[in-house]
Amino acid sequence: MRANRIISLKLSGRGAAIFCTSRSTKPSSSSSQQKSSPRAKAEKLKRRREREETILLNRNSSVDDKKVKLSDKEKIVYPICKPPGTKKDTSFPFPSSYSPEYVESSWYQWWEKEGFFSPEQHRVSHAVDQTFSLCIPPPNVTGSLHLGHALTVAVEDALVRWRRMQGYRVLWVPGCDHAGIATQTVVERRLLNQEGKHRQDFTREEFLQELWKWKNQKGEEIYHQLRRLGASLDWSRACFTMDPGFSRAVTKAFVRLCDSGLIYRSEGLVNWSCALESSISDIEVDSKELPGQTMLSVPGYENKVEFGTIVTFAYPIEGHDGEVEVSTTRPETMLGDVAIAVHPNDPRYQHCKHPFTNRLLPIITDSVVDMELGTGAVKVTPAHDHTDFLLSQRHSLPCLTVIAGDGTMMPPCGEWLKVHESHSSLKIIYLWFLSSLCPFFFSCLSRSGDIIEPLLKKQWFIQCDEMAKKAIQAVEDGQLEIIPHCFTKTWKNWLSNISDWCISRQLWWGHQIPAYQVELCNSTEKQEVGLWIFWVWGQSENEARHRAAVKYGVKLEDVTLTQDPDVLDTWFSSALFPFAMLGWPEKTTDLQRFYPNSILETGNDLIFFWVARMVMLGTELTRQLPFKQVVFHSLVRDEHGRKMSKSLGNVIDPLDVINGVTLEVGSLMTLEEGNFDPRERRVAMEAQRKNFPKGIPQCGTDALRFALCSHKMQGEDISLSISQVLSCRYFCNKIWHTLRYTLGVMGKNTIPVGTLKEVCSMDRWICSRLYSTVLQCEKGFEAYELHTVTSALYSFWVHSLCDVYMEYVKPVLSQQDEEAVARQVASSVLYHCVSMSLVMLSPFMPFITEELWQRLQPFRPGPAAQTSLCLEQYPCSSKLVGLQPSIFLTITKGFSFSRCNLLHIQNIYIGSKTESLANTASFPFGCSLQGSPQRIICIHLTLSSVSFTPTPTILMSYFTTSKNLLFGLPLGLLPGSSNLSILLPIYSLSHL
Repeated sequence: MRANRIISLKLSGRGAAIFCTSRSTKPSSSSSQQKSSPRAKAEKLKRRREREETILLNRNSSVDDKKVKLSDKEKIVYPICKPPGTKKDTSFPFPSSYSPEYVESSWYQWWEKEGFFSPEQHRVSHAVDQTFSLCIPPPNVTGSLHLGHALTVAVEDALVRWRRMQGYRVLWVPGCDHAGIATQTVVERRLLNQEGKHRQDFTREEFLQELWKWKNQKGEEIYHQLRRLGASLDWSRACFTMDPGFSRAVTKAFVRLCDSGLIYRSEGLVNWSCALESSISDIEVDSKELPGQTMLSVPGYENKVEFGTIVTFAYPIEGHDGEVEVSTTRPETMLGDVAIAVHPNDPRYQHCKHPFTNRLLPIITDSVVDMELGTGAVKVTPAHDHTDFLLSQRHSLPCLTVIAGDGTMMPPCGEWLKVHESHSSLKIIYLWFLSSLCPFFFSCLSRSGDIIEPLLKKQWFIQCDEMAKKAIQAVEDGQLEIIPHCFTKTWKNWLSNISDWCISRQLWWGHQIPAYQVELCNSTEKQEVGLWIFWVWGQSENEARHRAAVKYGVKLEDVTLTQDPDVLDTWFSSALFPFAMLGWPEKTTDLQRFYPNSILETGNDLIFFWVARMVMLGTELTRQLPFKQVVFHSLVRDEHGRKMSKSLGNVIDPLDVINGVTLEVGSLMTLEEGNFDPRERRVAMEAQRKNFPKGIPQCGTDALRFALCSHKMQGEDISLSISQVLSCRYFCNKIWHTLRYTLGVMGKNTIPVGTLKEVCSMDRWICSRLYSTVLQCEKGFEAYELHTVTSALYSFWVHSLCDVYMEYVKPVLSQQDEEAVARQVASSVLYHCVSMSLVMLSPFMPFITEELWQRLQPFRPGPAAQTSLCLEQYPCSSKLVGLQPSIFLTITKGFSFSRCNLLHIQNIYIGSKTESLANTASFPFGCSLQGSPQRIICIHLTLSSVSFTPTPTILMSYFTTSKNLLFGLPLGLLPGSSNLSILLPIYSLSHL
């Protein structure tokens, strides 16, 4: 039962500090998130250690040749200086090579100035009467964004740009979260390091001024990063969770929930930081596992402290000469013991008394006790342990608090325990034993490493049972869809076991709770009695005063109010974001038009702490679900599979990937600034030197976004390496040179493909591949499977367009006569494929596609395009039906058929001529066989000099150039028979 306490104990005459742990199972008053088993945690720790050892052992190994290779790329800078927001001049000569610095300059400022990201810009010709709205998960103002944020931006912006190009009225709202504990911790540390001052050296107002300075600095840095990432956010609606309008929404929500009885004040056991002297949210508490006796550095202490020793001591049995031996990892809390717990089936124990206070302690029985752990008897300390608190409620036991909020032992401890719980001095007057060591867990504040102590405190809580039931029902009834669907079970399990949520924090940074303690002129009682007697709440102090006067039947001037100094949990205000950002509680136009939001897209690690609470509070306060769909993406990890963590030194600023950075500059060398364990710092620095021996090469925004979206976001966590991003930069380079060639061969006039009459089979084939790509993009976007979209676009551009079609038409396009029909057709088809591909790539690569699309516009046939590519209509398969060719098999080199059995062949196309099968003994170069839909063609081919093994892949085309290709993909050559039999189900070809 005792596996998880954290406190240091100094025994007289022993001279060693013993840091012990607490239980592995720790229900929380603010959350009931299910924890993994100790065995699973031990295995996870083992795997992490193995990865770290691998990094440290290979510190001297040379970097694999396949790792990122830095080369000095030519950096080309946009040479024209114009005022910000001016449209970029694309008439400037086309640079010879791709440079992200050149391509990404000027465009975003123009987009933003022209208002292209505003829903009011809903004036395109293909506009539809539908809205698409969502909020960005507001990043904390504690620092800069990392690659996890970049994934969120890349995914959401791709969806937003896609819907905007479909003609939807789109609203994507930016914002930042004040992040109460995290921001206050960072600012306090900075003030201590720079000025040698603590928070208590300032007044509350002075300290808040320092916090606002930090917010303004970091908030602007975050917004700058979002712009560099190309996020098409409506900046005119940007909101911060402590803006005046948002603060009014928070106050209104608190008052309304109090009026409905869902918020109450009570005494409960909470996670308590003795350093911050505040209750802590579960998400800000890390449960760390150690294998046994371990010396660790603890913030606030000069020397390392020992963790992991179980102490066994004895309680005398009342009326007998015997004693009860109790094993614990928290001996300093023994003065708070109110009972001894044993298993119901254990007959060894009856009654005992406290060895120091002589207080009689009942021996209770409870199945939570493990008879095989320690002595089989455990001390019960309800005021300092979550499991004991629940046990005390079941057995009606009192709660005795012996540790104060600042970590010192309380006066009732008398002479037995003095000064500080982590270095308490204990007078030994009874028998003590040091028992065996064991693996254990302890809780600490993730931001600073401070020890978390369970303490009994009067706090504000929200009743969650009924709201949780509605959230479960919404998913079961199909009103709220969770994608991927595997999280629906997690959703139900967690909400079915939810406990009340502690929403008060003893901080200065945050929304001060709009509740007031009432003092009446004729009353001398100032202590809290019951739940509500001395508390009122209101949207202002004046409203609260009127409420108090009515409640107690007194005059307004007889009421003295003192506002609760505590602030609300950050997650309370964050849970209001989907509707508070639209002006709630006022009935604004935005709220009526864009609420509920269309979707919420975020990381799957926020399902409990943010998503569930948004659904619960949104439904309660607005009587509507805040969004219709929840789409979760996976977490970004480094290439070793480790979570991005500052303590591991693997957190990378997206701008370092975009701009490039050396090992000595930028985010790669910030390790010395953090409060890290020496081993963690050593592991992080070795990992950096191994992975980035020369730093990070310049990759550009488009390459980073495309690489992030190329991973399956609804599966396992993403292990991202810089080499993957660099390969996407090579793809950008491929696109660049494709357009450079295209612009070089483009004739004066191009013709819309739909009006072309004399097209060869290869033109038909590339159009069919384009049609297939459009279909795949449509399906991928609708299913939020962006990796299938990026894969289809990459395959079409590289394999179909570049490797096959362009190689085929180069001889045709090299003709000097621009009026030649064949050349005109080829240039028109090439323009069509390149232009439409750029439009489809735009949601993922907004900068390079805008640059190249603008350069293509002088050659555009038909009506004028939109001003910007981000407003151009996204290709729709239903409007490309005319371009979908008849189903055919194309042979691009003259092969003879020694035996041919063609069933249901309608026509054979040779150039512009149509011939019957009977008149053709062999099929020459450029031949197309048109089949009949819903039929099957069986073709037996005898090919000279090469042979292939039959594959289940449907044959659409066969090419032989420098290598043999099927669908543009290499096939292995096999010796032996030169016969190839292929079954063609024609109906399957219609969707390729």
